[in-house]
Amino acid sequence: MEKKLSILLAEDDDNLGLLLHTYLNSKGYDVKLVRNGKLALEQFNLSNFDFCILDVMMPELDGISVAKEIRELNKHVPILFLTAKAQQEDKLAGFAVGADDYLTKPFSMEELLARIEAISRRTAKPTQVLGDQLMVGSFLFDPHSRMLYLPSGEVKLTTKENQLLSLLAKNQNEIIDRQATLRAIWGDDNYFNGRSMDVYIAKLRKLLKEDGSIEIMNVHGKGFQLIVK
Repeated sequence: MEKKLSILLAEDDDNLGLLLHTYLNSKGYDVKLVRNGKLALEQFNLSNFDFCILDVMMPELDGISVAKEIRELNKHVPILFLTAKAQQEDKLAGFAVGADDYLTKPFSMEELLARIEAISRRTAKPTQVLGDQLMVGSFLFDPHSRMLYLPSGEVKLTTKENQLLSLLAKNQNEIIDRQATLRAIWGDDNYFNGRSMDVYIAKLRKLLKEDGSIEIMNVHGKGFQLIVK
């Protein structure tokens, strides 16, 4: 069975949010609805989403800020903004933080569906994904079961090892921001959490050294990069 595309939908208008949620579910998508930007970011950090639909004007955290944080953790997940405004500045701000497209309210359900399908086709990458599993070099990694399959045997990762490797694996050969990673996994980017994260990175390096084509690099002043040669 083909895996449903999972969508994070952040919309603070209860009626519109429920309408979009119901419609997209009926079209075969797996949709998680949240009603403010803070909850959107929390859900993104907890789950693996294939697509994000963000209302620009939301309480707690606006859509632009949410998208900026998401882009520091994931360079590729498609982001579609919903806005009641049509000002050029809003669109420029959205594209500046990595939005893939904009939809101005009011819009038809058919137009939303067409945009999702078009963006998904345009942003599709050569897959390193096998169902819910990921390839890391020559290793198979299952984030849901926290299992890493190595030539020497299976390894059950700790929760934080799993979260870190998930971020790195989904952004292979891309730099993931150190501070954003700390906020996403530890909830705070303070010094002590930073030291803790360095310990977990060292553990992952030790596990992955069985494949000489894999390297987790420190990028000074920025973060980490999982290089697969």
